[in-house]
Amino acid sequence: MMDSVFLGVDVGSVSTNIVGLDSQDQVVFECYLRNDGQPLQVIQDGLQRLRAALPESAVDAVGVTGSGRHLAAAMVGADIVKNEITAHAAAAVHAYPAVRTILEIGGQDSKIILVRDGVVADFAMNTVCAAGTGSFLDHQAERLKIPIEEFGALALTATHPVKIAGRCTVFAESDMIAKQQFGFSKPDIINGLCEALVRNYLANLARDKAIAELILFQGGVAANQGIKAAFERALQAPVLIPPHFAVMGAIGAALLGKKQLQKTGASSRFRGFEKLFLQFTPATFECSGCSNRCEIIEVKQEQRVIAIWGDKCGKYTNGVPA
Repeated sequence: MMDSVFLGVDVGSVSTNIVGLDSQDQVVFECYLRNDGQPLQVIQDGLQRLRAALPESAVDAVGVTGSGRHLAAAMVGADIVKNEITAHAAAAVHAYPAVRTILEIGGQDSKIILVRDGVVADFAMNTVCAAGTGSFLDHQAERLKIPIEEFGALALTATHPVKIAGRCTVFAESDMIAKQQFGFSKPDIINGLCEALVRNYLANLARDKAIAELILFQGGVAANQGIKAAFERALQAPVLIPPHFAVMGAIGAALLGKKQLQKTGASSRFRGFEKLFLQFTPATFECSGCSNRCEIIEVKQEQRVIAIWGDKCGKYTNGVPA
């Protein structure tokens, strides 16, 4: 008998994260892949890696999330499609039932989720300004010619606190140049950048929100110990980083997919590994059926439409067979 694996796929703007959970909800496979503008190929690559790592396993349920969740659902045959807030909260609550606040920072967006009694009570997202996201740090690391992986450790060695303007990446860069000219060291400046990101995050997302312990820090930026330390100073409370912090959205999607099939008793809609490597072609068109002028997105597999979305009325979506 083949082992069961519950698959979670989180397709974001910067990366695609794929996890496999066993029947005990333990992570038996995980991968974090940069999209590089090719999410279709990256999803295929990630699932090929999963198949190679777990050749004796059968996919029993699939959940997808992230900004590219509709595309991922069409490709893999998802049993459930959920937004990032729901997926991140599901993973956090499953691992830490006492969690009250989730801080999540990814490459291009950030979010804060408040949990009460295991349920999302409030949340806020930033998808517009890069100053509170991982791309802010990536850009400054490139400017300083320091690998982003070394940012956190260097920030912790700062000896002279320096304030960097963090409301905007443009202002941050000009202020950073000025601080360099004043003679501040790179660790001092990097620490200032970490403080700026946290200050911007809390000002934009946590305003008027009651942040309570237990506080989790999730997303790829949680690898940066300088950001963790800056959060702890700002909140005056310990911040916990989960073991699988970078793929918590995918873990949540997998858990939700498993729960969905346990509730319905249905079989998984997973399309099978063989079908994942056929040719997928996405396209868009504008519907002129009414004044909404919806942008419709469709995905074809071998010239057959397998998914379509974007129509507010369901005119097209409801016509695509499951």
